[in-house]
Parts: sequence; C-alpha cells; structure tokens
Amino acid sequence: MSAYPDKLPIVPFTRPVRGSVILPGSKSITNRALILAALARGTTTLHGALFSRDTRIMVAALRALGLIVVTDENALTITIAGRGGEIPVREAKIDVGNAGTAARFLTAFVCLRPDGTYHFDGDEAMRRRPIRALLEALESQGAKASARSFPFTLKTAGLRGGNVDLDASESSQMLSALLMVAPHAKSPLTVKLKGETGSKPFVTMTEAMVRQFTAAPADYRIEGDASAASYFLALPVVTGGALALPNYGGPLQGDMKFSEVIGAVARDRRGLDRNFREFSDTFLTLAAIAPLLDGPTKISGIAHTRKQETDRVAGMANELKKLGQHVIETEDSLEIHPRPLTPGVEIETYHDHRFAMSFGILGCHDLLKNGQPWLTIKDPACCAKTFPAFFDLLAGLRAASH
Repeated sequence: MSAYPDKLPIVPFTRPVRGSVILPGSKSITNRALILAALARGTTTLHGALFSRDTRIMVAALRALGLIVVTDENALTITIAGRGGEIPVREAKIDVGNAGTAARFLTAFVCLRPDGTYHFDGDEAMRRRPIRALLEALESQGAKASARSFPFTLKTAGLRGGNVDLDASESSQMLSALLMVAPHAKSPLTVKLKGETGSKPFVTMTEAMVRQFTAAPADYRIEGDASAASYFLALPVVTGGALALPNYGGPLQGDMKFSEVIGAVARDRRGLDRNFREFSDTFLTLAAIAPLLDGPTKISGIAHTRKQETDRVAGMANELKKLGQHVIETEDSLEIHPRPLTPGVEIETYHDHRFAMSFGILGCHDLLKNGQPWLTIKDPACCAKTFPAFFDLLAGLRAASH
C-alpha cells in the first residue's frame, strides 16, 4: 500500500472503467469471527480475513487478553486458539481506537471472566460514541464500570444469566456483543430490548454467525465486504463502463441491498427516494454521486449514523454544499438537489473512511473534460480503517481503463 499524502487530488477517468476488483474481506464478519473463534473450543482459521486498522485493533486486544492469535497477511488468514469462554489474563489495558465493533464486542467479551479488571480507552471520536447502554446491561450482570463512556475501567464478575434489558437504538453492535457472549453465561441469558434496534441486518448477521460457530468450524471463510463493494458498484455510474466483482455476495451482509439501489440509478441515472435504515453504511456512496443524477435524491433512515465515526448526516450535508449542491437536512434524512459542481474543493473526511472513499468515487467524474483533478481528498489514509489499498486500487483501475 502506498503512503498517501495529507491531501490527495483525485485524477478523473477519461475512459469507461473496465476490469475486476477483488474486495477485501468484510470488517463486520472478520471482527465477529475473531470473537466467536476466541469463544469456541479448539483452533479456528479464518480465510479471506480483512487486515485493516479495525481488525488489527481486535487482534491486538485478544492477544493482550492472553489468547493465541497467529496472522498471515499474505495468505489473508488468522488462526485463533479458542478457550471456550475463558479469558486468560486477569488485568489488561485495551485501546479500541475508533473501532466500534472492537469497543462493544470486547466490553462484553471480558465480562466472562469472574474476577477481571480491564482498562478501556479509545481515541477522541470513540469517547463520544455510545457505550452507556451496554455498560448498564453488563452491570445488571454483576460488572462494575468506572464511567459511562470511554475511558473506563471495568471490573468483571462473570455473566450470571437471566434477563438483561438493553437499549440498542444507538448501535446494534451493543446487542450483537451480548448475543455472542450469551451462550457462555452461567445460566441462559435473554436480552430484552427497549426501543428500536440500530441496524437489524447486523444483528441477523451475528445470530447466523453464532449458529455457524456452534458447530466449531476448523476453517471459516470471510465474505467479501459488501459495504466496500458499494464504491465499485457506483464507479461505472460515474465513469461509464463495467466492473466485475468476483467475491461480491454472500448471505450474511445486509449491505447487499445497495446493489438494488445502484441498479435502479444505473438504469436511468435519475435521483430516487430510499430508506437506508437497513444498510446505512452505504448511504454516503449514493449521496456523494447524487450531484451527477437527474433530479433530487432523498436518503432517509440515517439518524443513527450521526453517532458513528462522525456525524455522517451533517458531514455529508457540509461537503455537498461546498460542492455547490442544494441540500435539505433533517434529523433522519438528506435531500440532495443537483446543481453544477464547484471545482477546486477540498473534501473534509472527519477521520471517517466512508467520506474518503465515497468522494473518491465522485472525483473520478471528468468534470473539466480534460482529465485534470478538480476534487481533493483530505486525510486519504483514514480509509485504512477498512480498506487500506482503496486509492491504489482506484488508480490501478484508471490506468487499466486507458
């Protein structure tokens, strides 16, 4: 992977895209599989695993907790020696960075130890992300947390089971965290939900993976990342042409629904009105290319994304307005009315990989009709969270399309 500069001008495509893209492994599946393999008895090897900032954070934390994790980045494999719910190390410091899956999953995971003390912290953005409801649920099981947000120290007492109340409206990851550890409670543990859950397809993914790991798989294959696929499904809409995605698809990922949306856009290049509640990681992809479509695009069901890596709704509205677009923002929606694009704009990415990648795709549009960059991405290296080689891959596709 190249070392990206602080600011990356995006060179447009001057010809239709062609070729194929092998997608990185799914972050959501990789980090769930790491926890479930650690909880299993015996050794599990993950194949097609994602190696990115978020998954490295999870691997480092599992090692800090005393688990044996062997990685091979060239082979895209991670081998974990499962301990059947035992946490070997009694006290540890765990830095979750800005990895939401690592933050929520590990918080519940360590509570399986009956006498542990674990010091959790993350970066500035993580200190603003939701964890309170999960900590309160775990405290009802006997744990004690020193605070209701990062940083905190968690004293654990095992999971006694029974009924646990949880408000997962701000993040479905909190429910997924409990579902993965529930089979290892001292007696059956039942989660009772208060209010709506965040992204339900991710809960469905977790439930399916818990069932898969009940069979103690020695080998587990990770699906290609459907969220990452959204950028390459959108690219031909921007540049013309077609792309093959050989490892796109699989039963676990709700973000597969984006293919239906982008298919409708590709057919007539018109804006549309869609609720993205069930596949919200991909809403930025559509929003970023909305200026190229005929008529307004309305994206709803996205209020919960205000509490992700950044306030994604407000951030997207800000950047589109800088590009000259008319944007109507509500708590739960964005309505984008195309206007002529303003060249020379630097896109703020808010330490959020999805801003970098989404606007990276828009920048592939040859606005000036001369192949010269008209849009610059600030902090392109933030895409290392889930897709470290994204801009290298984009450059390779552009070269191959000439």
